[in-house]
Amino acid sequence: MSAPPSPLELLPEDWDRALCVPAHPDDMEYGVASAVARWTAQGKYVAYALVTSGEAGIDGVPPEQAGLLREEEQRAACAAVGVDAVEFLGFPDGTLEYGLPLRRGIAAAIRRHRPDVVVTVNLRDSYGPGSLNMADHMVTGRATLDAARDAGNRWVFRDLIDEGLEPWNGVRMVLAGGSPEPTHAVDVGGYMEAGVASLKAHRAYLEAFGANAPDPEEMLEGFARGAGSRIGVTFASTFEVYPLRLL
Repeated sequence: MSAPPSPLELLPEDWDRALCVPAHPDDMEYGVASAVARWTAQGKYVAYALVTSGEAGIDGVPPEQAGLLREEEQRAACAAVGVDAVEFLGFPDGTLEYGLPLRRGIAAAIRRHRPDVVVTVNLRDSYGPGSLNMADHMVTGRATLDAARDAGNRWVFRDLIDEGLEPWNGVRMVLAGGSPEPTHAVDVGGYMEAGVASLKAHRAYLEAFGANAPDPEEMLEGFARGAGSRIGVTFASTFEVYPLRLL
């Protein structure tokens, strides 16, 4: 019999500003959005900078149409958890490559929003045994982790200063949602309804799954109950924390 999951630490919340950097529309909605709802309810500033518009995500809908539709759904998803600062960085869905252009684009977003905390997606190669991660997620997570440091170095991407984006070295930590090796958790009791509404806002995307579409409430509550048991609450969101400064 395998050992039960180890307890997690509570995520420090003594900060004011966060930037979420997912690869696609809907990435934050599989667990992180409930935590975002908690943070905006606390009065924290939370913005989203999506690397792609998810334009390759709906079979049968041409990318030039799907991208606009998914951007609209993402704005509605963000509104459900109290976020109105949403931008799309314009990188190609499905064919993201780790490299300087992606690091620069994310570093620029970090300099624009000047967050204390950056939230991204799972950068590991799986979500656990038998559940492979996808390339766009791994590339985005890794590039975000590096860009959080690039943003504070005036000698990296020096042209950003010419654009009025001064260095920002205030990022305390990068959080990876959905990691199979979480280190911290956030109590999201009272915020599950907002998190579910955020996922349901991706209506066209979910409908494209047909009979295989997940039930948002059932799925998210299942994830959150398992996470909650590790910090002694009913519902929680988990994160793998990469500190850039002492927590």
